[in-house]
Amino acid sequence: MVANWLVGRELVEEEQQGRRKARYGEDLLRTIADRLQTSFGGGYSHTNLKLFRQFYQMYPQLLDGSIGHTLRDQFQIDEQDSIRNKVASLPDRSAIGHTACDQSWLPGLLHPNLAWSLYRQLLKVASPDARAFYEIEAIKNNWSARELERQINSLLFERLAKSKDKTGLMKLATTGQEITAPADIFKDPVIIEFLGLPESHRLVESDLEQALINNLQAFLLELGKGFAFISRQERITLDGDHFYIDLVFYHTVLKCFVLIDLKVGKLTHGDLGQMQIYANYFDHERRTEGDAPTLGLILCTDKNDAVVKYLLGPDQSKKIFTSRYKLHLPSEAELASELKRELKELR
Repeated sequence: MVANWLVGRELVEEEQQGRRKARYGEDLLRTIADRLQTSFGGGYSHTNLKLFRQFYQMYPQLLDGSIGHTLRDQFQIDEQDSIRNKVASLPDRSAIGHTACDQSWLPGLLHPNLAWSLYRQLLKVASPDARAFYEIEAIKNNWSARELERQINSLLFERLAKSKDKTGLMKLATTGQEITAPADIFKDPVIIEFLGLPESHRLVESDLEQALINNLQAFLLELGKGFAFISRQERITLDGDHFYIDLVFYHTVLKCFVLIDLKVGKLTHGDLGQMQIYANYFDHERRTEGDAPTLGLILCTDKNDAVVKYLLGPDQSKKIFTSRYKLHLPSEAELASELKRELKELR
């Protein structure tokens, strides 16, 4: 990985003289790739060289710090030398990564838990703030490259950021997702494209619930850190009447039960009242010493945020939440449009 960055550095700083775009175009890059592949194999293809160049341009300070300067000092050789010779003199990659793991680490610097496969996914993120957020979360949650790709494609940063003020956005980009209050653990929308279910009016709640159970690991990844599955179709009985809670979780960070109700249509005031009953029951009958108040989440295809706001009021809105779920990955334009609609309804 360090070798990749250093090759990118030489392409930009030596071959391009620090310019973001090379004047010589793609032909010379292919020539360099052919020369490197002849000596070192397919790892230095034309496509990979473009990635290495992008890697350096997006992470220009990757090796900053005492170790980084030491490494760079090893590469101060005559300008007449070819990139091929510089690659040949690279130190053992396996001996480098662990030097960057300390409390002084910041996004943009080398970290031993960010392999090249993860950096390749991070290169797809244009926004520096979003990219920093994904670096932090990938390290904190030990995401694989596939999990990181899914979180990027599902616009996790944008979904968490859309309800944040300027200070909140800065915290996301510098510390990642911090869970200090119930509102921190819920996303809107919730993306469940991994179910492979079609957008259909014939979808029923039992099918949605079964699909989530069948894909519980992916659903837990979407819900985020701290969720532990407890049960499904949890029955509660009130004066002989039976009610069934679709999904019950416990949140290990907030120390509380989280009840999830699934709706395949638009949210109604009756759905909100039902969830209030469930949450109140758990607070009185299941909550034990040390547990925080029970939280409820209603997942629905559509909702009227103004109705939610005025029905729940300021107190209940701190423990009952509603989120739309999406059966496909939304685009940034779709999210922006949805945010504008929510703001309009609230006004």
